[in-house]
Amino acid sequence: MSSPTGPAAKTERLLNLVLCLLYTRRPLPKSRIRDVVPQYGDAKTDEAFDRMFERDKDELRELGIPLVTEDIGGLWDDEVGYRIDQREYALPDVAFEPDELAVLGLASRTWAHASLAGPAAQALRKLKASGIERDGDSLVGIEPRLGTREPAFEAVKNAVVGQRTIRFGYRTGGAGEVQERRVQPWGLASWHGRWYLTGFDLDREAPRVFRLSRIDGAVTEVRRAEPYTVPEDHRAQEMIRTTVGEQRPRTARVRVRAGRGHTLRRRATTSTDAGDWTHLEVPFTDDDALADEVTGYGADVVVEEPAEVRDLVVARLQGALAAHGGAA
Repeated sequence: MSSPTGPAAKTERLLNLVLCLLYTRRPLPKSRIRDVVPQYGDAKTDEAFDRMFERDKDELRELGIPLVTEDIGGLWDDEVGYRIDQREYALPDVAFEPDELAVLGLASRTWAHASLAGPAAQALRKLKASGIERDGDSLVGIEPRLGTREPAFEAVKNAVVGQRTIRFGYRTGGAGEVQERRVQPWGLASWHGRWYLTGFDLDREAPRVFRLSRIDGAVTEVRRAEPYTVPEDHRAQEMIRTTVGEQRPRTARVRVRAGRGHTLRRRATTSTDAGDWTHLEVPFTDDDALADEVTGYGADVVVEEPAEVRDLVVARLQGALAAHGGAA
């Protein structure tokens, strides 16, 4: 079976070449490089390998990678070897402020929700190996604006792309009653950090907007459903904006254990220390979003007001306990 081609394969080959030349103690001849880098072994002829290797050398140098050529032959041999000077290649010591570490962690969580989770995790491991520790406590509860952590996201996205009618349970708000909905999906968009589905509600015979975080249970396709077309003038974000509207800011009163809840502390408008706890007043606009954030801190943050947010946190914690075989 032939090896993959294209930009991804080329990137992998260049990366393997860099690793090979970076960690060798002595310059390597081309013959040895051809044995070590897997993609070079696929070259059908010596001439094909030479052309590929020359192009890769030029590209590495264009990228600023210090590729060194040295004479490794004896008195009667002019063979050359290649390596990368680690002192020239290495970055200087890098230091990050706490808020910069928070951004790095947030970026890693953004990728963790996408198809590049592996490279993001590898990048964090490299940071950690350099002596840089991620501020985990300050990241609990933070979600990237375009995060896709809702369990229903993948199924809904596929339904939108395939124009397939779907069925799902939907909570009307907060911890409200779950009702079944049959929807012809039109679009999927993010609004104020939340993902929304737009479409035509078959049971209510009207266009509707659904927040993905309120979808309860599995999303299933409606078999033998009538085909449909998305209105030509449909604009998902405009429909979401006019339906959801701008949310009015409110204030929550929370109690935070000392040394915890850094994201809440940064947003707080007032802060009062009381022994091992700090009382905060935190502005918010979305009950579910605040409940998600607070739940991530476990027993280190307690919501005192409003009651509806406190109830949502309790429901989430009870659900987590039940999922792990405990009793509420």
